[in-house]
Amino acid sequence: MTEHHILRLGHHGDGIAEGPIFAPMTLPGETVSGEVEGQQLRDVRIVTPSEQRVAPPCRHFKSCGGCQLQHAGDDFVAGWKVDVVRNALSAHGLETEFRPIQTSPAQSRRRATFAARRTKKGAMAGFHGRASDVLIEVPGCQLVDPALLPGLKVAEELALIGTSRKAELAVTVTLSEEGLDVSVANGKPLDGPLRQQLAQTCEALALARLTWDGEVIAMRAPPAQRFGNAAVTPPPGAFLQATRHGEAALLAAVTEAVGDADTVVDLFAGCGTFALPLAQKARVHAVEGDAEMIAALEGGWRRAKGAKPVTTATRDLFRRPLLPDELAKVDAVVLDPPRAGAEAQVAEIIRAQVSRVAYVSCNPVSFARDVQNMVSAGYRLDWVQVVDQFRWSSHVELAACLTAPES
Repeated sequence: MTEHHILRLGHHGDGIAEGPIFAPMTLPGETVSGEVEGQQLRDVRIVTPSEQRVAPPCRHFKSCGGCQLQHAGDDFVAGWKVDVVRNALSAHGLETEFRPIQTSPAQSRRRATFAARRTKKGAMAGFHGRASDVLIEVPGCQLVDPALLPGLKVAEELALIGTSRKAELAVTVTLSEEGLDVSVANGKPLDGPLRQQLAQTCEALALARLTWDGEVIAMRAPPAQRFGNAAVTPPPGAFLQATRHGEAALLAAVTEAVGDADTVVDLFAGCGTFALPLAQKARVHAVEGDAEMIAALEGGWRRAKGAKPVTTATRDLFRRPLLPDELAKVDAVVLDPPRAGAEAQVAEIIRAQVSRVAYVSCNPVSFARDVQNMVSAGYRLDWVQVVDQFRWSSHVELAACLTAPES
């Protein structure tokens, strides 16, 4: 056993000591001991605790790998997440106003992917242990919405039907207006008897929809999500913001950033998280690479009351970004790319000199790179809103407002 002083937290939430040595569930300023294996500190013991250390609110924290930061006080985590974004911008010489962080409450996650296995006596479901394939049951989980916890029983029932003792299901459960929307991966190949069993299970458990390795088995009612005035039925497993609170915080920031724009282009639009609420006041063109998500967005818009025109396009924005002539009459752009960012599309936005850009990001590093390109071209980074909807994790999301030089 050797002692180490924790200097800072890394991007994955582990404490980092000189070396570097990575120590999970530690905090800056702490003295800890343990056995060094490579760059990892095992069997960590806290010798001198930080004043920021708190008792984890969930009894599963020490064994479950679903959360990384329950041992840290809320104020510390909030400050650390803001600093992650601030430091990413500082690496490019950028500064701006940071709005107070918006943190989703405990027990608010509306989607979770449970692992499920058959056992000698039945089945079990839960999350994997930290850096492990050991399955941990989590009946008292403080992360997910309580209405999602029945999904654990659903996952167990599906494991009994659709997997062997040597395999493991990934059961994604999402809250919807009509009940649980369940999508299963890594199950047994479908045949007639299995389809019948699964359809009966969907009915018996009152699921809104059950999907098996991409194929919809049964749908008792469309599992709708509400975006503004529109009720949208996303395709199975489609992207969805993790909490309603987080979605509302991001939408408020995007709405402020686009201002009184009459015409908005929503890029990487998904199923309409931003496009459909914005269509209450502006004409919107929504572009997304997934045709099924675009179809869901269109269906929601057609049924919505009071919405202005929404046009759509299915397009790979990495290979075919919108060009300046397509952006010429646009008042504002909403940009919500995946973790890789949107370097090619940002270059065309700069060429088009779109007046206002609302940039939503789940990766501060790619965000800072893209913003640096825009600022170098004369854009102003007006403010950043950090949103923590992945509570107790190292994950950071944000929304930002950028304006063109003449704006």
